[in-house]
Amino acid sequence: MEILCQGLTCIMDFCYKICKNYGFAIILFTFFSKIVLLPVSVWVQKNSIKMVKMQPEINFLKVRYYGDADRIAEEQGKLFKREKYNPIASVIPLIIQLVLLMGLIEVIKRGMNNPAISMEFFGVDLSRIPSFEGTGLLWSPVVAGISAWILCVTQNMSNVLQSEQSKLNQYGTMALSVGLSLYLGWFVAVGVALYWTASNLMAVVQLYLLNWAINPKNYVDYEKLEESKKALAELENLGGNTKGFQNPNAKREKADYKRFFSVVNKHLVFYSESSGFYKYFQGIIEYLLRNTNIVIHYITSDPQDAVFELAQKEDKLKAYYIGEKRLITLMMKMDADVVVMTMPDLENYHVKRSLVRKDIEYIYIPHGMDSLNLTMRTGSMDHFDTIFCVGKHQKEEIEKTEIVYNLPKKKLLEWGYSLLDSMQKEYALLQENSVRKDGNEKKDILIAPSWQPDNIVDSCLCEILDRLSRQGYHITVRPHPQHVRHRGALMEELKKKYENNPDIEIQTDFSSTHTVFEADLVITDWSGIAYEYAYTTQKPVLFINTPMKIMNPEYEKIDTVPLNILLRDEIGASLDLDQMGQLGDTVTMLFQNKEMYREKIDAFVREYVYNPGESAKVGAKYIIQEIQKKAKERKEN
Repeated sequence: MEILCQGLTCIMDFCYKICKNYGFAIILFTFFSKIVLLPVSVWVQKNSIKMVKMQPEINFLKVRYYGDADRIAEEQGKLFKREKYNPIASVIPLIIQLVLLMGLIEVIKRGMNNPAISMEFFGVDLSRIPSFEGTGLLWSPVVAGISAWILCVTQNMSNVLQSEQSKLNQYGTMALSVGLSLYLGWFVAVGVALYWTASNLMAVVQLYLLNWAINPKNYVDYEKLEESKKALAELENLGGNTKGFQNPNAKREKADYKRFFSVVNKHLVFYSESSGFYKYFQGIIEYLLRNTNIVIHYITSDPQDAVFELAQKEDKLKAYYIGEKRLITLMMKMDADVVVMTMPDLENYHVKRSLVRKDIEYIYIPHGMDSLNLTMRTGSMDHFDTIFCVGKHQKEEIEKTEIVYNLPKKKLLEWGYSLLDSMQKEYALLQENSVRKDGNEKKDILIAPSWQPDNIVDSCLCEILDRLSRQGYHITVRPHPQHVRHRGALMEELKKKYENNPDIEIQTDFSSTHTVFEADLVITDWSGIAYEYAYTTQKPVLFINTPMKIMNPEYEKIDTVPLNILLRDEIGASLDLDQMGQLGDTVTMLFQNKEMYREKIDAFVREYVYNPGESAKVGAKYIIQEIQKKAKERKEN
């Protein structure tokens, strides 16, 4: 410090000789320090830009390895090394400033002891200290604090790195800086506060000059940055935002988490995102409960899942509530032989394969009978060991995907679709108990649109209703639940518009499937209800060719026609939006040819759905076989 003080004293003396005023000398000294340290400031600016440039990649790393702090740190370290980024560079100017500040305090003390130097600056003695003089000099720390506030506000808006920090970090830094300035300003000489104020204000000017000379917008992809922030925010908000409120299910979740891991040697685990997903597992689970002694551990992220009521009646079914965030850790610590899921994208996002056991078999069960290649994201099946295939179309898609992307071969079980088997049984029972219609009754048409841009509701619903209502049909509109949730006002408007028409019903209660099964015809766009309806009832579907929703932009790389496209003219008919004039004739044609379509749909189902009526048994037997195989391997080892 003595060497530093001697150097600073020489510079200050030089500045005083030029200015003949100690206050202006301090300001000139501050300016010189900014010039001398300009290369450091330029380096920090470039380093900050480099950090923000990397931020999208860092955010996507956090999304990909969410919950795995060690892996995130490892990958981030590799990224820093690749980009030659030094994370401590941003604190270097602050360290230099503090060192200069300590040196300057000593320099001003020495100036005070030099009778040849005048400490007067606009009538103020720069050597006076507010804490010794009282409130008369209170303005000195206040001015220093205001300058610190101005610098922080400017940095929060315009500093390439600081502007990307969270509001909490920004305001925390501001509070610390302003508080430190007020505190130190009270205990140091007015001359030191003058230096601190001048330094802060010059830093504001320097910041804008650096942004002009080295513009961050020329290096940072801000669109990608926003995209990555959104992806990370969605992950952070898993399970809803309970900030500021006590999660009412927190204790229950904690107890279930502990209870799950208190069981050793678990053979079989099912995971369900919500209550509505049990139906995809139901046939397999019921077969296992009836025919084996296997204890089924059923994890759900829905605290109101109906499975909890079932578990109270069945000793071999153990249900656990685990929210989506805690699920991340649970999956990393998973210790079962077989894990069955309908959630795709294993390993691609927050849900990972176990870090504890590498021999777990992960089975994917589709929650739809259509194309996996078109309706799932790229790579969504890549990290499963086994896929239960609905029909030959899904098996072919996965096999060709493995070839195109050079992926390891998975086990592809020719399974079928347990839910379809259940729906067909339910429909047969419904037919037995229903009153047969005579030929004079009105035909029932169900309009069931999907939830995607420009669907039937958004593009042509009113035209369809107006055209068909004039032909003597009874029409039920059953919008997608997301339409009811997000566009409730529109639904109420439609109800009001057609409230006086007894042949048009806008239905927003989805508790019953009878509306679907009792319809004589379904009109939809790209909704999966088309397969469930046609495959179950063997009645035709009228498709409206609204813009197709494509989850996998690379689907055309796989040399096979997605079933979603193939079946449109196989199990019914399709119309483009500019063909609405043909709507009435097309509906009439479908009714007149219902027997032909019955045979056609029956043949289509037999060709594209494995093991009709037997899929639950096939799936359950495969799981039993794999559990037995793992038990045998453990015994041999």
